[in-house]
Amino acid sequence: MQKTLFDKIWDAHVVKQVEGGPDVLYIDRHLIHEVTSPVAFLGLKTRGLKVFRPDKTTATPDHNVPTVDQHLSIKDELSRHQVEMLKKNCDEHGIVYHGLGSEGHGVVHIIGPEMGLTQPGMTIVCGDSHTSTHGAFGAIAFGIGTSEVEMVLASQCIMQPKPKKMRITVNGKLGKGVTAKDIALYIISKISTSGGTGHFIEYAGSAITSLSMEGRMTLCNLSIESGARGGMIAPDETTFNYMKGRKYVPQGSDWDKALAKWKELKSDENAVFDTEYTFDASDIEPMITYGTNPGMGMGITKTIPSTDGMEGTDKVTFEKSLRYMGYAPGEKMAGKAIDFVFLGSCTNGRIEDFREFARFVKGKKKAPNVTAWLVPGSKQVENQIRAEGLVEILEDAGFELRQPGCSACLAMNDDKIPAGKYSVSTSNRNFEGRQGPGARTLLASPITAAAAAVTGVITDPRELL
Repeated sequence: MQKTLFDKIWDAHVVKQVEGGPDVLYIDRHLIHEVTSPVAFLGLKTRGLKVFRPDKTTATPDHNVPTVDQHLSIKDELSRHQVEMLKKNCDEHGIVYHGLGSEGHGVVHIIGPEMGLTQPGMTIVCGDSHTSTHGAFGAIAFGIGTSEVEMVLASQCIMQPKPKKMRITVNGKLGKGVTAKDIALYIISKISTSGGTGHFIEYAGSAITSLSMEGRMTLCNLSIESGARGGMIAPDETTFNYMKGRKYVPQGSDWDKALAKWKELKSDENAVFDTEYTFDASDIEPMITYGTNPGMGMGITKTIPSTDGMEGTDKVTFEKSLRYMGYAPGEKMAGKAIDFVFLGSCTNGRIEDFREFARFVKGKKKAPNVTAWLVPGSKQVENQIRAEGLVEILEDAGFELRQPGCSACLAMNDDKIPAGKYSVSTSNRNFEGRQGPGARTLLASPITAAAAAVTGVITDPRELL
C-alpha cells in the first residue's frame, strides 16, 4: 500500500491502537516552557510520579520573559514565579534547562532546530500550538494541552486520534519580495482559518522546495492558523545541509546511517491524500492582513473585500472585525499609517529574518512615527546578528536590538502594543488583543515590516527593493 510521509512516521510511532478510539503515540522529543508546564509537574507530584524519560525533554523560558535587562530579576511576580518554577522542576527531574542569558536560551521552536534536537522522522510535541514549526524537517510536530504535557512527562506517550492528510502544492517561481510568510498568508486567505481542520498538511511543489530551511519553518509554523493539526515538508538536501554538524545531530558514521534513513522519508508516488490544493507561485505577492484573523489577508496592492455575497454570521463577523481595525471595505491598505513594527517570534525571529530586515533598511532611516521592537528568537540569533555586523546597520538606521523572547507576539510580557495602535508584526496571530488590549495587528513578512518601518505607512516593499 502506498503511504504518505505522514502515514510512515505516525504508523512507526504507534504503541497501541485503541479500538474505536485514539492511538497511543510514542513521542521522540518533548519541548517545554514556563507557561504550560507548572500544572503538569504539579500533577506528577500529586500522583507521586517522576518524569519517565527526562533525556527526551528540553526546557527554556520564552513566553513571559522580558526582552530588556534580562540580567535583572523579572519584575512581574507571576512571570518570575513561572520561570523560577520551570528551573526548579527541571532540576528536580534532571531535565536540560536553557535559562535566561545562557547560550542555549531562546524561543522553544527556534532553539530546537538550532541545536539539532529537531530531526526528520521524529514525533515532537510542546504545550504550544506553533510546535508545527518543526514539521519543516519532515517530522510530525504538534501542540498539546497542559494535561497532555503531564501525560508525556509521565509516559513519553500521548493519546491522539490520527488526523486526515492534506497536500498543498505550490509550483512555480516566487516573485520579487515574496517570502515564505507571504506563501503562508496567501494559502490561509484562500482556504480560510478552518480549511485545514482535522488534517495534517504536507507542503510540496517547486516553490516549496526552493525555500531555505528557515523559510520552511515559517511556513510550517503557520499551518495551525489554517486550523490544521500541523504541517510538514519532506526532508531533502536543503534539510540535511542545515542539520549537519549541529550539537545533537548524529556525527561520523552515525550521521551516514541517519542520512540513509532520512532520505527514505517522502510520500510514495501514488499515495492518496484526503484533500488536495494546488497554487501557482506567480499569483502570490507580498501579503498584509487587514482583519482579526490570519485568513483576512490580501496582496498588498489589493483592496479590502466588500461584503457582497456575505450572509448571516459571516457578514456580522467581518464587519465587526473591520470596525475593530478601523478599516472599511474597498479601502487600500497601502499608504495607511502605522505605529509599531515587531520583528521576531517563532515565526520570523531567525537569523535570515534579521538579515533580510537589515539588508532592506541599510542606508535608510526609521520613520519618526514608528516604534520598532526587533527581538531575536534566541541567544544564538542575537550572537549571529552581532557577529555579522547587522546590529551596526540596524543602529545606523535608527533601530535597537532587544534580547531573546516571544516578546510582542502575545500579550504575556512587558512588550505590549498600546490600545488603538497599529502594529505591523512578523508574528502569527492578529486576533483582538493578541498583542495587547485594543491593539490592532497587521501580519506581514520581515521585508514588508521593514518597508513600513522606514516609511511610516504600509508600503509595497517591491517599490523600495
